Amino acid sequence: MRRPVERLPQHPVEAHLARVEVQHLLFLYTQALLTQMAQMAVCNRHHTIDQQLARWLLLSADRLRNHEVAMTLELIANMLGLRREGVTNAAMKLQRMGVIQYNRGHNRVVDRPRLEELTCECFAVVKRETDRLLPMPVRRNASIRE
Repeated sequence: MRRPVERLPQHPVEAHLARVEVQHLLFLYTQALLTQMAQMAVCNRHHTIDQQLARWLLLSADRLRNHEVAMTLELIANMLGLRREGVTNAAMKLQRMGVIQYNRGHNRVVDRPRLEELTCECFAVVKRETDRLLPMPVRRNASIRE
């Protein structure tokens, strides 16, 4: 016998969404997300695979508030719209430089300041806009250095 699917009661969700503060926060989050998507489109067109991988690792590490991003290079390549071989070569290059370590789906940022130097300006644009729009208690992407 199948158990019925448990759902969040509709009333509390509607009550929260009706609050002006929640609507404002959702608007700010949407604005930050749109900025990130637009900047990624520009980045994917104009920057090297190495720079795109560096940007992606930094943004992911910030959102996870962790130095390690547990994801295969194949999945990262799919998310970036790149070939796995290109991402693998970029990761090997960054690893040889001592900036990251990767092994079977575990990507660890070892030298964040150097990785920030190697990425394109797109990382700073997205980070600056996210920091501006979303207050610290709300934003889970505080920099690892903070």
